[in-house]
Amino acid sequence: MATPVISLSAPLKEFIAERHLATLVTLRSDGSPHAVPVGFTCREVDGGVVLRVITFASAVKARHAARGGRGSIMQVDGGRWVSFEGSVRLATDDASVADAVAAYATRYRPPKQREDRVVVELVVDHLMSSSALR
Repeated sequence: MATPVISLSAPLKEFIAERHLATLVTLRSDGSPHAVPVGFTCREVDGGVVLRVITFASAVKARHAARGGRGSIMQVDGGRWVSFEGSVRLATDDASVADAVAAYATRYRPPKQREDRVVVELVVDHLMSSSALR
């Protein structure tokens, strides 16, 4: 899957580097939204943006991502906010999981060890933000 071209402004990069929780929305099989609080990290790749959420294989969000489809991640702090939308996928390979865990540890804190760690990835194709972050 190609990564859509998305660019992040300097203020937006600073905002998503701050230590905030966000809301991940994935879709249930019936199309209804499933929203959960998450920590996420951002990776710019091939002129696009991929957001990553570490979790465990049996988590509902992981099962939704394994089916593919659409999702969103939104971070809010007072009047500053950003909403990312895109396709979701599940990464299970050791390299992707290790990279996502390392990024999470840098932004938040080292996570507990888990043998069943996986990564929900959101390949961003649309973003909206408050005017202060543009």
